Amino acid sequence: MARREYTDHEIIESVPRKGFFGHPKGLLTLFITEFWERFSYYGMKAILLYYLYYATSKGGFGLKETDAMIIVTLYGALVMMSTIIGGWFADRLIGARKAIIYGALLIMFGHILMSIPGNFTMLLIALALIIIGSGLLKPSMSTNVNELYEKEDSRIDAGFTIFYMSVNLGAWISPFIVGQLHSSFGFHAGFAAAAVGMFFGLIWFVMTQKNTLGFTGLNVPNPLSKGEGKKVTLIATGIAILIAIILFIFKLFGMLNLEGITWIMTFFGLGIPAIYLTYMYTHPKTSSDEKSRLLAYIPLFIAAVIFWAIQEQGATVLAEFADQKTQLDLKPLLGIDYVIPAAFFQSLNPMFIVIFAPVFSMLWVKLGKFNPSTPLKFAIALIFAGLGYIAMVYPIMSGEQLINPLWLVLSFFLIVLGELCISPIGLSTTTRMAPQAFTTQMLSVWFLSNAAAQGLNAQLVQIYGAVDPASYFGYMGLVAIGLAVLLIVLVPIIKKAMRGVH
Repeated sequence: MARREYTDHEIIESVPRKGFFGHPKGLLTLFITEFWERFSYYGMKAILLYYLYYATSKGGFGLKETDAMIIVTLYGALVMMSTIIGGWFADRLIGARKAIIYGALLIMFGHILMSIPGNFTMLLIALALIIIGSGLLKPSMSTNVNELYEKEDSRIDAGFTIFYMSVNLGAWISPFIVGQLHSSFGFHAGFAAAAVGMFFGLIWFVMTQKNTLGFTGLNVPNPLSKGEGKKVTLIATGIAILIAIILFIFKLFGMLNLEGITWIMTFFGLGIPAIYLTYMYTHPKTSSDEKSRLLAYIPLFIAAVIFWAIQEQGATVLAEFADQKTQLDLKPLLGIDYVIPAAFFQSLNPMFIVIFAPVFSMLWVKLGKFNPSTPLKFAIALIFAGLGYIAMVYPIMSGEQLINPLWLVLSFFLIVLGELCISPIGLSTTTRMAPQAFTTQMLSVWFLSNAAAQGLNAQLVQIYGAVDPASYFGYMGLVAIGLAVLLIVLVPIIKKAMRGVH
């Protein structure tokens, strides 16, 4: 039986127009679902590093701290890479609505597995389920939000702003709950909370979708034809064979270990975006103006990779620093008999974003014609990221065995100021600079900037483990600021190559 395809008009008419702050009623369904999914994702991630390197007597696996940071980094990279495959499945095979449900189920089962004491293989299976589930759910949620609105609907930008607020609210609240559960009852209680969070999100979505989402997400936008199915099978087989050959070579040379896998992920994380950009640049459908914009995009992409590398180290380098080198006992600081769970620091990034995102939004509007250009905003982001790391040097050099936690708060705060300069404009800039024939692929490249950053981090965290923290933070901060200065020097050249894109 042929699948029913709905027209844009039918989809719009099927959605209740008002019901959530003047927005389509379906936005509430997606808002709460996303809140719980992000609650589960960031809650688990807030204690994952500690689960890996804490001693077995404390409920962990007792890995080396550097190895634990590498695994968390590889996990983050795979989550971002999986969105490319998950988005393809939704667009070509199952549609966004089913992708959300299947993804949520996989994420929930992954967290349930983590809530059960088991061996390391069981943990890897659980993480694989969460990676695949996130790849299906993450891009499909945005697709559903987009389909709630007509193309000319002036509410769409505000709708996405409200939707992304759910991401930061979930990420803000979950480390407090999961972190406290871990401190009081152990790791598996924290992971169970993440599973319950995804369960709530899934139940809410299933129960409300029919009355609020209408026909959104039911279409398969670009279904595979019979001929394409064979072609895709051949390509998938070829990729599988290539991966098998790479793994065999690494095994042959005794490199099929964590270090070898790290190099593979770094190669793919940095190589895939380069292949994407080269393919688009050399394609006959790309005009000369579009080629110029692609060249202008390269330094922006590199800046984004460096920025995200520092930002994502909040869950590895700064998380380890919070646990091992920060005064978490409030008794000597404030006379309060309470030890701060290290996971609480993972709430700082989303908390600052929720507070300061409206401020930055108003700032850019107020600046008017003095609003910095896109390349300059990217440079400012790098400066803030660099300052966030340099701020850590002084307390470390002071000689205190455990530093005041306010220094970590300052570091997270400065990095968030940079994030607010680069993150909101990254997608829109990528869309505006994309060749007309490759808009979707360019969006994939932007998302891969985070995957590339985490691939790079897989190497950087090893350096952190080998040198003293003051040197690491100092040099990383100086590199970021140095690249920012170089980007500022190149701003006139980049703006000219952007051919009219501000």
